[in-house]
Amino acid sequence: MSDFLALGDSYTIGEGVTRDESWPLVLSSLLATRTSRLGTTEIIATTGWTTDELMAAIEAEQPSGPFELVTLLIGVNDQYRGRTPSEYRTGLVPLLERAVVLAGDDAGHVLAISIPDWGLTPFAEGRDRAAIAREIQEFNAVAAEAAARAGCRWADIRAAQDADRGTLLVADALHPSARAYEAWASALLPFARAALGRA
Repeated sequence: MSDFLALGDSYTIGEGVTRDESWPLVLSSLLATRTSRLGTTEIIATTGWTTDELMAAIEAEQPSGPFELVTLLIGVNDQYRGRTPSEYRTGLVPLLERAVVLAGDDAGHVLAISIPDWGLTPFAEGRDRAAIAREIQEFNAVAAEAAARAGCRWADIRAAQDADRGTLLVADALHPSARAYEAWASALLPFARAALGRA
C-alpha cells in the first residue's frame, strides 16, 4: 500500500523530466527530510488527460487506499480542449469525491492544486494569452470552490507555478523543468504537512 497518491496529468507525471524530478517525488523527499517518511508514492497521471480520462484511469487501476495524502491537479487539458468552467466542474466534483474516499474518507488529507497558466510559456506564442489567463483563472475559481465544498484543502501555488515560465521549461517550451518542479514542491510542502497533521 502506498501512502501518497498523486492524481493528474502531464504536470503531475512530469512530462520531460525523470520520475524522480517530478514534483510528487520531490515533495515526498522534502517531507522525508522534515518528518517521518511517507511509505511509497503512487502516481496516476498521463500527459493530455482531462477530468473524465483521469476518472476512467482511476476506475481501471483501482488504487488500494487509504492513503495518508492524496493530491489532485487536473483541468488544464479541459481548458485547452475548449470545455467551459461548468463542464470542468462536472468532471472535477466526482474526482474530488473519489479522492476523499481514497484518503480514508478524510477530506483534510486531500490537496486540490491550482492549475498553472500555460499562456505564459513560449508554446502559447500566437495565441490569445489574455484569454488563456482568464479561462485558467475561471477554472481555478471552480476548483477552489469545489474543493471547499468537498472539505478538501485548496493549495493555491500559482505564484510558484507561474514564476519564470518563459525559462524554467523543458525542450517542448511548455512543461516545467526539474528546477521549476522543485519550486512547486517547496510551495506545496506546508500544505502537505498540514494535511498530514505535521504542520
